[in-house]
Amino acid sequence: MTPPPSIAVLLRTGAAALGAHSESPRLDAELLLGAVLGCGRAALIARGADPVESAAGRRFEALIESRRQGVPVAYLTGTREFWSLRLAVTPAVLVPRPETETLVEAALAHVPLERECRVLDLGTGSGALALALASERPHARVIGTDVSPDALEVARANGLALGLSRVEWRLGSWFEAVAGARFEVIVSNPPYVAADDPAMASLRREPALALTPGPTGLEAFARIVGGAPSHLSDGGVLALEHGAAQAPDVAALMTAHGFHGIETLRDQAGLPRVTLGFLISQ
Repeated sequence: MTPPPSIAVLLRTGAAALGAHSESPRLDAELLLGAVLGCGRAALIARGADPVESAAGRRFEALIESRRQGVPVAYLTGTREFWSLRLAVTPAVLVPRPETETLVEAALAHVPLERECRVLDLGTGSGALALALASERPHARVIGTDVSPDALEVARANGLALGLSRVEWRLGSWFEAVAGARFEVIVSNPPYVAADDPAMASLRREPALALTPGPTGLEAFARIVGGAPSHLSDGGVLALEHGAAQAPDVAALMTAHGFHGIETLRDQAGLPRVTLGFLISQ
């Protein structure tokens, strides 16, 4: 009888199978096998010689095949880490990206640590932004909105799992869910990929509603920037994540709607990723 393969062997074969289908085949294989065996990457390396029983091996092979078909690792494992928070992720929400942590950093600079501040996260998805801000600012009153009921269920469950139940979740498109309310800080990582962008092919497994707002990719920004002055307090800040080539367009929208002190921040890869501006009465 052929002995069962070891952890190390499965990781090698899994990474090889993903070589042409992933930018990080070894990491993907480690995350998927770790999910099957219920252990972290360090444990996989330390236990490399351990055999893997056949049922677990078959589950791993099935996950590798799904990954080859383009399913994101986060959907296969059901979780994603963001801002050191472990978030549940389903196909109802966009997979949180590391570059979005730039938006968290930008917002935190304007949310005081020791006093109350009203914060709005538009298009919250998994709740990543709202929960990251709430985890760092215990006095903040954070509301996350989304047009998708399924997405809000994921966000709500994440808040409860993380002990951040004070975050409020509301259903509605952009500002519809907060009519009449004003905030000191508004953040959003809206859909910003143009509908005909070739990148959409590689993102086909994620919800299109969270990826593209229309032909130009700027449609959501126009809605958000146009509506923000009616929902920001004097001196309030609007901070938006966008594509690397969209910073001038987002800045121009902010200027046209009366924002001042407009600034664009770069992500860890050095790409223009977040633009923010202040609403200051004259």
